[in-house]
Amino acid sequence: MQGFQLFEHAATVPTRSYNTKEWQRGYRSLKEEHNYWIEEIEGEIPTELNGTLFRNGPGLLDINGERVQHPFDGDGMISAIAFHNGRAHYRNRFVKTEGYLAEQKAGKILYRGVFGTQKSGGWLANAFDTRIKNIANTQVLYWGGKLLALWEAAEPHRLDPKTLETLGLEYFDGELSKGAPFAAHPWIDPSSKFDDGKPCLVNFSIKAGLSFTISIYELDLDGKIIRHHDYPVPGFAFIHDFAITPNYCIFFQNPVAFNPLPFLAGLRSAGECIKFRPDQPTKVLIIPRDPAIKSKPQVLETPSGFVFHHANAFEQDGEIVLDSICYDSLPAVESGADYRETDFDVIAPGQLWRFRMNLESGTVDRELLEARCCEFPFVHPAKAGRQHRYVYLAAAHAESGNAPHQAIIKVDVESGERKLCSFAPDGYVSEPVFVPRAKASESGLYTEVQGAEDDGWLIAVVFDVKRDRSFTAIVDAKDLSIVAKLHLKHHIPYGLHGSFTPAVFE
Repeated sequence: MQGFQLFEHAATVPTRSYNTKEWQRGYRSLKEEHNYWIEEIEGEIPTELNGTLFRNGPGLLDINGERVQHPFDGDGMISAIAFHNGRAHYRNRFVKTEGYLAEQKAGKILYRGVFGTQKSGGWLANAFDTRIKNIANTQVLYWGGKLLALWEAAEPHRLDPKTLETLGLEYFDGELSKGAPFAAHPWIDPSSKFDDGKPCLVNFSIKAGLSFTISIYELDLDGKIIRHHDYPVPGFAFIHDFAITPNYCIFFQNPVAFNPLPFLAGLRSAGECIKFRPDQPTKVLIIPRDPAIKSKPQVLETPSGFVFHHANAFEQDGEIVLDSICYDSLPAVESGADYRETDFDVIAPGQLWRFRMNLESGTVDRELLEARCCEFPFVHPAKAGRQHRYVYLAAAHAESGNAPHQAIIKVDVESGERKLCSFAPDGYVSEPVFVPRAKASESGLYTEVQGAEDDGWLIAVVFDVKRDRSFTAIVDAKDLSIVAKLHLKHHIPYGLHGSFTPAVFE
């Protein structure tokens, strides 16, 4: 896209807007669990903003000073910020998984992590130990009256939405088997054609074995699994996210290879055994959602690249259009490397790309929408699977190069206009969650756009290095002006994903 216009709120910040040592301070455990009304506020909380923002992420990055090797191996911690009548309440609790409780009791690391964490004792202590610790650290979602903490390699944990107390593993009345994964990137279809226009939740799982299987689950408003389909996938399936349209589920099968021998021998973690294959194309798997269609997934190819997160997909004139964050390659997870010492200058940034998949010709065209380093895309929830105009993302302050996220960017994919709200040089930004200004439907969901698509707010947690604690930013989604900063009494370690419900859980 050409002809972008830029509106910045921090034009005086130097080009190198971040300080690596200051950025590193966001990677500290928050071991205390808090429960308080937020009193230190700049600006005003909109009185129309009522509901609860839930956020998940690795809150515990060490056990008694013994650090995990990668933040993705950290235990999940849920933060809940409840908004009601111009006030806000904060609460956080760790997800009390079996592994969390065992390690807290033992006072040491007992499990190998997927991304590099090993038990003490060298390779001999880790050899042939393939146990998976459910860390429940990636996403949190309120659906069917249940608050679920999600991690893609295991079952969800159910939490009390008010107290955040861990209630146990969730199996959806036995429809999900023990040990079965349930991915961390579900989508809410605001109007399912298979459910008389009612909303439904769509999610997937990847099951490994002699071959890989993608399982697709669809849940009704009561949180019951009403559709379940399994599809075999050739090759190694390293898939973190997917997208939906009214008729399809779309997966990008990243071109990677996995050598399990160093993992089994206790020499490397599973993540360290994954190697990116730039000589191989990225495969696009198109799977029909219609339970009556039993055909195999349609497989398309696009040039090599790596995708963690998708912004949204929709159908248009015989094509599926998908906006995604794409990287030139997957940086290798090096054994023994310290993630806090990331050299951003040598790593290619994630950028927003548009892919057009022609189902008749089997071709894929792609176009760069946003060259600025960006991640964690978000669209209006009523636009899930439908044509959207705006994508909101966490982004770098500078227009080029790779850097930590210090800003929120709004990309208008129709006009090419973009707007930026920067918190540089002192702020480091999490995923921006879009909350419509309009009231939710009877289902408690935002199922249609009322008024303008960008009429609402963006809510993000920002680590403030000057105060050495975090604040919650409320940003006007139209012009990206800062509405309010809600200063917390502590920091929140850099998180992953979150969701908003109009239900208020103070």
